[in-house]
Amino acid sequence: MSALSDSHIKSSSFVLTGVPGLEVYSLWLAIPFSSIYAMVFLGNCTVLHVIRTEPSLYQPTFYFLAMLSLTDLCMGLSTVHTVLGVLWGFMQKISLDFCIAQSYFIHGLSSMESSVLLGMAFDRYIAICNPLCYSSILTNDKIMKIGVAILCRSFSLISPAIIRLKFLSYCRPHVLSHSFCLHQDLLRLACSDIRFNSIYALFLVIMNLLLDAVLIIMSYIMILHTVLVIASREERMKSLQTCVSHICAVLVFYIPIIGLTMVHRFGKHLSPLVHILMGNVYILFPPLMNPIIYSIKTQQILRRVQRLFSLKAV
Repeated sequence: MSALSDSHIKSSSFVLTGVPGLEVYSLWLAIPFSSIYAMVFLGNCTVLHVIRTEPSLYQPTFYFLAMLSLTDLCMGLSTVHTVLGVLWGFMQKISLDFCIAQSYFIHGLSSMESSVLLGMAFDRYIAICNPLCYSSILTNDKIMKIGVAILCRSFSLISPAIIRLKFLSYCRPHVLSHSFCLHQDLLRLACSDIRFNSIYALFLVIMNLLLDAVLIIMSYIMILHTVLVIASREERMKSLQTCVSHICAVLVFYIPIIGLTMVHRFGKHLSPLVHILMGNVYILFPPLMNPIIYSIKTQQILRRVQRLFSLKAV
């Protein structure tokens, strides 16, 4: 009987949460959310199209930008069906297997974004601190190897914790905190021993997000040191201008993820609306903002996008 009960628990579905207290306005809320997802897809597809069709952008900097846009595009694709499904009212529940798969992609893509931002910091460091060797260090072959390493690192390290979710028993009310699945949200509903997942998740945060953030900060300390010894103020400003887009992308990624972590760890007394807001900011803000940041701050991208839309207008 116990075995049958466990089997039922493990195979049961989970209830997705929309916006607590505003359920009657779900259809109205679906309109801005649909618009945001449309902007995410249009913005990142535009950046990818521009880089693919413009030979002058076949450079390491823009290869990393293409990786970032592809990651953001996939993040949108991994959550759009559940978020809009809940708001439009045609999806209220999600199976355990589907939930685990979505959690795998969300956390894997988040780790991948962090790794790509680290790769972009390395690109800026070489370009400013060792410009004469830039083309010999960051060859196409090495960029490809870095991309494969980022992919393997992001999705292999997260696998043990995600696979373990399949073997936990979920005896608490099967109501998720968001309209998508997160690892920490599933752990909250488990009544099995979750020490492995908790410890391993902390290990991943330290080895992925924290380590990447420390290395990015170190790269900018060295960049700043190099820039400050440049005699000309104009040259200093020109060098720093090339880093502005990346710094903005780093802030856009790390501020929401730190906020969501703090809310999950210490905000249990907060309104569910705060959890929902931070979860959606974590999922949607970086994919929405990165194409805007790079289209505005990167002249090559801006000119090409303007030309692209002016041709379409004609």
